[in-house]
Amino acid sequence: MSSVSPTTKAFVLGAVAGICAWQLAQVASKRVPEILAAREKVVQSVDLAPEPEPQRTDVPDDAPEDCPGVESEQAGKSSSCAGCPNQQICASGEAKVQDPAADMAAKNLRGVKKKVLVLSGKGGVGKSTVSAQLAFSFARKLHVGLLDIDLCGPSVPRMLGLQGQDVHQSRDGWSPVYVDDHLAVMSIGFLLPNQDDAVIFRGPKKNGLIRQFVTDVTWGDLDVLLVDTPPGTSDEHLSIVTYLKDAGVDGAVVVTTPEEVSLQDVRKELNFCKKVGVPIIGVIENMKGFTDATGVVHDIFPSPDKGGCKEMCEKMGVPYLGSLPLQPKLGKACEAGLPYADTNPDTPGAKAFDDVAKKILTTLKM
Repeated sequence: MSSVSPTTKAFVLGAVAGICAWQLAQVASKRVPEILAAREKVVQSVDLAPEPEPQRTDVPDDAPEDCPGVESEQAGKSSSCAGCPNQQICASGEAKVQDPAADMAAKNLRGVKKKVLVLSGKGGVGKSTVSAQLAFSFARKLHVGLLDIDLCGPSVPRMLGLQGQDVHQSRDGWSPVYVDDHLAVMSIGFLLPNQDDAVIFRGPKKNGLIRQFVTDVTWGDLDVLLVDTPPGTSDEHLSIVTYLKDAGVDGAVVVTTPEEVSLQDVRKELNFCKKVGVPIIGVIENMKGFTDATGVVHDIFPSPDKGGCKEMCEKMGVPYLGSLPLQPKLGKACEAGLPYADTNPDTPGAKAFDDVAKKILTTLKM
């Protein structure tokens, strides 16, 4: 059998490829109308209507549309209440009755002069670091408590050098764990049998534990109680604000990093504070630049093209408390559970922390 020349082989393969391509094109041309029709159905099925306004929580489900709300002074008295099945109970004030935990918390915290929430919109911005180091700074001259309600990620015990400590219970309630005579701490981290155990809680269980932290822990007499919260605006935040309603929240410190990804969530956090009536002490811009050995400052996080954190604070009408530099020694201090400003007094970061702490105490009039 004579061999086929390379030219002939190439011609045959090319012809076969051409026939296959033509057949595929024919199939595709028949399928295109079907594909376009299916796509049109999908587009038409997507609901592009704007999301409805969130339902008010102070209005019963069976109330009329223009209900003034059970918290209003006009509850049960307004003309819109006529015919409402809830009119009598609203007029009597019974619908306005609060969770007794708020009153219990107020009585339990009657020895606490100031209550401050430490918040962040985004995780990983150094909120717990700031909480721990502010607690160390305040405790130089004041009696301070630090309550950790970041239930699923409790890092306060490590940052204060209290890993492995246990909570003791007496007839008066739970006793906080003490760093020294001036600094008391409570965290779910002290209640875990194993520090690596995952905390898998739904809302009601989170609410119940936070309630115990403010009603059953014997905080005693404190100048300031700092509350380290998880990122965002969820169950833990609503619970702590609700339970401290009678005791009163004196303000919130919000922590962010310089980039817009963090700032956009901080705006949400600030709006949350305004909606629930929590005064905003100010915003701390954390990890603002790293100074190398030659003194050159490097911006590790991409700063917004215009304004950044300072401009955001001006636009939203909240104080800018200052910036904290990115410091490797700060990370080491937190890992070791030590006060950074005391162990590194001559660093720029220590001075920045002290300046921020003074501004907060000035706002609290302490």
